[in-house]
Amino acid sequence: MRRVLVSLIAVMALVAGLSACGKDQLASPLDSVKIIQTDGPQPELEFDLPLSVEKTTVRVIKEGEGRAITKEDTITFNFLVVNGTDGKVLGTSYEGAPASLKLSEDIMPGIATGLEGQKVGTEVLVAIAPADSFGAEGFESGVTDDDTLLFLAEILSADLRRPLARAKGAAVAAVPGLPTVTLSDTGAPTIALGDGAAVPALVVQPLITGTGAKVEKGQSVTVHYTGALYSDGSVFDSSWDPSEPITFTVGSGKVITGWDKALVGQTVGSQLLLVIPAVDAYGDAGQGKIPAGATLIFVVDILEAF
Repeated sequence: MRRVLVSLIAVMALVAGLSACGKDQLASPLDSVKIIQTDGPQPELEFDLPLSVEKTTVRVIKEGEGRAITKEDTITFNFLVVNGTDGKVLGTSYEGAPASLKLSEDIMPGIATGLEGQKVGTEVLVAIAPADSFGAEGFESGVTDDDTLLFLAEILSADLRRPLARAKGAAVAAVPGLPTVTLSDTGAPTIALGDGAAVPALVVQPLITGTGAKVEKGQSVTVHYTGALYSDGSVFDSSWDPSEPITFTVGSGKVITGWDKALVGQTVGSQLLLVIPAVDAYGDAGQGKIPAGATLIFVVDILEAF
């Protein structure tokens, strides 16, 4: 009996040793990352360089008590992004306002992996593998296709938003001389040229006045749009075919100057006719199908602002 017990104890010890070894081998690189709260609002990440992963890895620092977020939620969160290779800070919200985004939008896959399903109030640390980072089409300054990114996020709120499908409100009478707009059954616009008079300054003409809240500088705004050349009416871009509205931060230089000027102060649900001279568009450089010095026409439906 003693030999049996000794043998059993030896086997158990061996299994325990192998299990411990296996745990060490399978330990996440994130386990060694320390989150240090400094005197300011922005935390710091302390870790041995370089830190790299082949598969995006998630570590929950603190689990929140709110509901789990879904792809349809628009979430507000604080974040810090650090390059795992050299430790440099690549982005942060702690120096300004929290970020907002909808998980169903075209965002970095590693961020979506780290945030989806987490509860409101959760603080999460994500090691984003290169394959789930900026993608093969290009990397931001200071980031290569070999770098792992560390993404620290604190989820502050989640809101199940339902933006309008099209502009909704009271129609406004057309202004003589300006381009005219007709709408399909879905709301997609067709633009007919006006009198072709020179446009020295930005024209903002409501076609439909919505009853929603006013758009404020710095908000995220979701819009449908169609863009055409003022010279011949040819359409160079549209979100209606296929129907894929875009979301951007208004008043922050993320879009052409004419849009930033025109949308702030308008109400959600409105449809705007914009005639934008080159100085408030793409200037003397042009872009893609847009020639240098071109005046542009846009019809913009404001679907949401948050």
